[in-house]
Amino acid sequence: MAKTYRDLDPEDFPQPWQRPPFEDLLVCLKELHIEPRAWTPAPKDKAAVHENRENTARYRRAAISYLSSVVSNALRWLEDDEQREVIWDEASRCLSQRCGRAGMGELTRTWPFQDREVPFELQVREPPITGDSLGHKTWGSSYLLAQLLDGFKSGPLSHLLTRKDLRESLSVLELGSGTGLLGIAAAAMWQVEVVLSDLPDIMPNLQHNLEHNQAVVERLGGKLSSGTLVWGSRSGNDAKFARANQFDIILAADGIYDDNHPELLSSAIQENLLNSPESRAVVMVPLRDDFTKTLIEDFQSIMKSGNLPLIMLEDHYLVGQDDWGDDGDPQSVECWWAIFGRQPI
Repeated sequence: MAKTYRDLDPEDFPQPWQRPPFEDLLVCLKELHIEPRAWTPAPKDKAAVHENRENTARYRRAAISYLSSVVSNALRWLEDDEQREVIWDEASRCLSQRCGRAGMGELTRTWPFQDREVPFELQVREPPITGDSLGHKTWGSSYLLAQLLDGFKSGPLSHLLTRKDLRESLSVLELGSGTGLLGIAAAAMWQVEVVLSDLPDIMPNLQHNLEHNQAVVERLGGKLSSGTLVWGSRSGNDAKFARANQFDIILAADGIYDDNHPELLSSAIQENLLNSPESRAVVMVPLRDDFTKTLIEDFQSIMKSGNLPLIMLEDHYLVGQDDWGDDGDPQSVECWWAIFGRQPI
């Protein structure tokens, strides 16, 4: 099999001082693109070898140095201004792909769910992350929790998900859906309708992802819908949330990372979860630092207070991956997850 530039060390790439032809430079840069990662057990194919090579610190530094040399070079030996722009654009794109998720532009990831009787994949678009638009990133906890959904169907949520008389009327809500991976996966795996929700500025991309994956979900027997839902607000919400306490199951991943989130998430669950001893709320939160651990303690305390207290039926810890670091590489992150139910009267 012929070697590609990704099989070579960066010093063996076409160097600007060598004045390589436009075609050679372009082929090299095209082959240096990094495909968006979905965090799965390491495959043993050639793509995995390339990805492991990208993950070595020496190679990454050398590749960044090479790309910077191309971006900063005037490329005067190229006769066409349009060719220069193409090379600069390609090199800049490769450079941004190595500068962490926040430095990348729009990307689309493929998320595989292969370890099940009927395998499927979801494709999720992530717009550029600007300002505080954190809902435009697919967080690792969403994928980690989604991988538990089949187990919930035969385990702690079996009383809801395995009863045929409930299946068609079962109502599921995801709070803070972001790019929608968790809610879309739930609809596909559980073969129910899932309502996904988030803030107004997140909804356009969320709706795009619902429409893009609708055929997959419907083929597997699920259904998708969405609506704006602002936690702690009585205004600006979709009409489908006008009636309180209507959902049998509520899902929420990575919804606690700021001071007011324990109160806001708890209130959103309290206001939307069905007043039934069988209803359940499933929450997962990455333990990024000690501050997050304190927020989780606050959340647990708030959940069991009020007129309709929710008790923690079980909680666990799992290690997942995320790519929010400066280098964009997947890094391990421990996540806490729990299932809550209505306090028996």
